[in-house]
Amino acid sequence: MEQLTTLYINKERHKFSAAHYTIFSATERERLHGHNYSVSARIVAPMGDNGFAADYNVYKRRLSTLCEALDEYMLLAGESPYQTIEEQGGCYLVSFAEDRMQFLQSDTLVLPIRNATVEEFSRYLLQGLVALSVDDDIREIELCVASGPGQKGCANWTSG
Repeated sequence: MEQLTTLYINKERHKFSAAHYTIFSATERERLHGHNYSVSARIVAPMGDNGFAADYNVYKRRLSTLCEALDEYMLLAGESPYQTIEEQGGCYLVSFAEDRMQFLQSDTLVLPIRNATVEEFSRYLLQGLVALSVDDDIREIELCVASGPGQKGCANWTSG
């Protein structure tokens, strides 16, 4: 009978700092602000004959890579139905309700998410981790993004 085990990765270095705003409706959004986000993961895999399920170092490196890709950027929700984003002269011009905002492209990432929230960041990062782990014998991954102590969103993936 196959024995599954769970690995938890919650390291100080798995973090990113980013600016964002959350959109609440077609006319209401937060003010632009930033967070020091932390990222953690729970990985379920079969126990190997050698007494471990997966190499922690591999997953720690993958999480670090994913975090570094978002670090020190303005993060925009590219799939929000409430805003439009246009490229113009090295900038992104964002229209939301009556607001017109301009962000340098070199400082900004437009992500394939509906809103700039911990829930959507966790889903986005989970997709990245799953893509990096496609050849691994992983059964389940839960990836969480926290915007501060006691406040996080998690996304789940199950093989099958």
